[in-house]
Amino acid sequence: MTTSLIILGVLAVAAMFIAGIYNRLVALRNRYKNAYSQIDVQLKRRYDLIPNLVETAKGYLKHERETLEAVIHARNQASDAAGKAAANPGNPEAMRSLGGAEAGLTGALGRLFALSEAYPDLKANQNMMSLQEELSSTENKIAFSRQAFNDAVTEYETGRESFPNVLIAGPFGFGHAELLQIQNEKERERPNVSF
Repeated sequence: MTTSLIILGVLAVAAMFIAGIYNRLVALRNRYKNAYSQIDVQLKRRYDLIPNLVETAKGYLKHERETLEAVIHARNQASDAAGKAAANPGNPEAMRSLGGAEAGLTGALGRLFALSEAYPDLKANQNMMSLQEELSSTENKIAFSRQAFNDAVTEYETGRESFPNVLIAGPFGFGHAELLQIQNEKERERPNVSF
């Protein structure tokens, strides 16, 4: 009888230990998903600003249609990638796709801003300056949100890979979460948005 109670006690302690690890991993996973939702909000704001920016520039840059179309195309690709990443934050393929699409959009915006330097009237346009300020503010918010997301993913990964958590993480479906990072050093540069 005493042996049975000891075994039951050990099993109860083990079950509580496993439940504690499981609950901590759930909390960490939810934290990085919430952190991604903050990125998603800022990315949507950025994607909404870009068509206004292009429309403002369109009148001045009539002969630069290719650049404007490249910005819209890059925006659409980034928006699609963000939608896929939002469906499963931390998914390695979705995060790499989003990072690549965002790098493409940053490059296209950089070309647009560089081109706009050659048009003094566009540079001085009040609507363009206002959009530039909003975009710059949004870029800063995106950077902070990415940092918070990457911090949350790192904490999740550390918790998931630590012993004894690693013994519980796999069987309970706590898979790898990918950081949101840009691979190419040149792509790390933010677009120059100064007018």
